[in-house]
Amino acid sequence: MRDPLGGAGGERMELDVYYTDFEKHFWTITELGFWKLERQQFFKEPGYDSWEAFAKGDWNESLRLLEAGRADMADYHRRVEEQGFVARRVRVVDEPITPYLQWELHALRIRDQCGGSVRIVSPDQVAEFEHDAPLPEIYTLGATVMYQAIYDDDGVLESVRRFVDRDRIVRCQRFIQDLYEAGQPLQPFFDSHVATLLPPRQP
Repeated sequence: MRDPLGGAGGERMELDVYYTDFEKHFWTITELGFWKLERQQFFKEPGYDSWEAFAKGDWNESLRLLEAGRADMADYHRRVEEQGFVARRVRVVDEPITPYLQWELHALRIRDQCGGSVRIVSPDQVAEFEHDAPLPEIYTLGATVMYQAIYDDDGVLESVRRFVDRDRIVRCQRFIQDLYEAGQPLQPFFDSHVATLLPPRQP
């Protein structure tokens, strides 16, 4: 599968409409679960207190804020479990690890510990799918809807593309799941590649 989206463009959605649509569909997942593929190595997340602290160069505060959100994260994934579906993520990690990704891996570690399992894959594991372009940032909600996140040149979420074709969604879900099953659990990767890093320097 060279292009998991099969060349489809989807329906473009502005963020306010998307957020409502996502919440509506996420909490009604009944099959396959939630699967997310993250490929880009740099994002900006304005409005997220821990990221804001990281962006200002206050590494200790950014980690403190992540820990402060642990209880809410645990409640979120407890609710997911009660709803009867799984939430799984695949994170492609290039090395050397970017400052942003160093921060995100700390955030993902807490998510992973709270029940939102994350697996790490290397660029070599996705190279055969990236002859023309990097893999898209996609996530499937059951077999009902899938979104592709679209970011601006600064790495800020700008809009999404929405897909509702069941065959395409199931195919992409299987693609992400196959990467997940081939990936490395987050915790051992974190211990060997992230935990020993010095606090990142902002450019």
